[in-house]
Amino acid sequence: MLCAPLVAESVEEMLHQIKAAKASGADVVELRVDYINSFQPGVDLPRLIEGRVLPVIITYRPNWEGGLYEGDEAARVAALSLAIELQADFIDVELQVAEDFIASQSSKRSSSSTRIIVSNHNYHTTPSSEEIGRLVARMQATGADIIKFVTTANNVVDSANVFRVLAHTQVPTIALVMGQKGLISRLLSPKFGGFLTFGTLSSGKESAPGQPTLTDLVRTYRLREMDCDTRVYGIIGNPVGHSKGPYLHNPAFEAIGYNAVYLPFLVDNLAEFLSVYSAPDFGGFSVTIPFKEDALKCCDEVESSAKAIGAVNTIIRRADGKFVGYNTDCEAAISAIEDGVRESGYHGSQPLSGKLCVVIGAGGAGKALAFGAKHRGARVVIANRNFERAKVLAESVGAEAISLETLSSFQPETGMILANSTSVGMQPNAALKGYSVVFDAVYTPLETRLLREAKESGAVVVSGLEMFIRQAIGQFELFTGQPAPKSVMREIVAKMAP
Repeated sequence: MLCAPLVAESVEEMLHQIKAAKASGADVVELRVDYINSFQPGVDLPRLIEGRVLPVIITYRPNWEGGLYEGDEAARVAALSLAIELQADFIDVELQVAEDFIASQSSKRSSSSTRIIVSNHNYHTTPSSEEIGRLVARMQATGADIIKFVTTANNVVDSANVFRVLAHTQVPTIALVMGQKGLISRLLSPKFGGFLTFGTLSSGKESAPGQPTLTDLVRTYRLREMDCDTRVYGIIGNPVGHSKGPYLHNPAFEAIGYNAVYLPFLVDNLAEFLSVYSAPDFGGFSVTIPFKEDALKCCDEVESSAKAIGAVNTIIRRADGKFVGYNTDCEAAISAIEDGVRESGYHGSQPLSGKLCVVIGAGGAGKALAFGAKHRGARVVIANRNFERAKVLAESVGAEAISLETLSSFQPETGMILANSTSVGMQPNAALKGYSVVFDAVYTPLETRLLREAKESGAVVVSGLEMFIRQAIGQFELFTGQPAPKSVMREIVAKMAP
């Protein structure tokens, strides 16, 4: 189930939020009554419970378990007991007091449909699977109808400890890992058999760190369709929160009826990540900064062009369990540039053959552009602020190196191709007359200053957004082994374009 945690400061606002949660797709709401100012259980609980339009969990969290309630413990317990009398669907009771509380409610429970959730929160770390297993046994022994254990992620692999335990619990279980590195525990809860996961009404209304929004759970990650057979893909990086990948790949999976989900993985150590998430259900990953070079060493096999470029942006887990590395950036950029050359009037079968291609930048993207252009028969020149780095790259691909400062006066011929891979690019109003096609890997904004000036000078311009969509199409086809729904993916990218 999808649960919306509500943290309103008044009963009126909370009642309004319950309706909003229902409209947003929630199945149940958690009413954090410890957030309500001057909360009066005898007056407020009947209003919240009797007028509900969704099942409710009543949570009156004390400060010693991370909540806001600081009053008398007996009064808090009495409020939870009242919630049972009022037939709340669920109440949340902390493990520390659960055994005594449940024993005290035996007579009321026989005539009430309220189910008791026994919860425990670790705000510092995620213990080992063995330690969590012992905790779960304690929680089950209280007589809980449902157990909830929540830990804190210091590493993305921490969620694996929770998944292992979740698969073997004897009662319905809510198992989540707080923090951005624990996000996957929330997004994969249905796959591993979780009783529910939490989604907020909107950003800023979280009751715990790392909670996604209901909208993302329902629309982006399609948790309604997730089951134990759902294959898992995602983007590995650090940082990774800015990635548009989930908003592109998940609708594409849906378009071809492929049972899969694409997630953001905030990773610290690539080798450790691949070792922990090596099960067959984890089918492949996009790789971004800073792991494209590390991926070369972590893969069992690397496709020839990725090896030559020295960077992997896609990892596929093969049926035999081996990880294979690919690079879809290179083909994406070069094919986009070739289409630009065709648009400029070329009608042959080898648009780059014999052309002079100037690449700005000697980093990973610059190397992919230089390698790809050279492989297609172009004469390549590398321009970079650090001339020594330009020379090293030039020597590795059989190209010429020049300093970025001299690029404005570098006009040995007309009809050249310019490919920028850096955020620096060329100086304003640089000489662009010699170029027939200009490509900019940067696509924020969509029309960069370089592309605007190139267009004014009469060149055909190619946006980095075209490279982005083509590399994603390449990754999607490696992930699924099926043709990508290109029109769907292009439509999505057009909507997300800055």
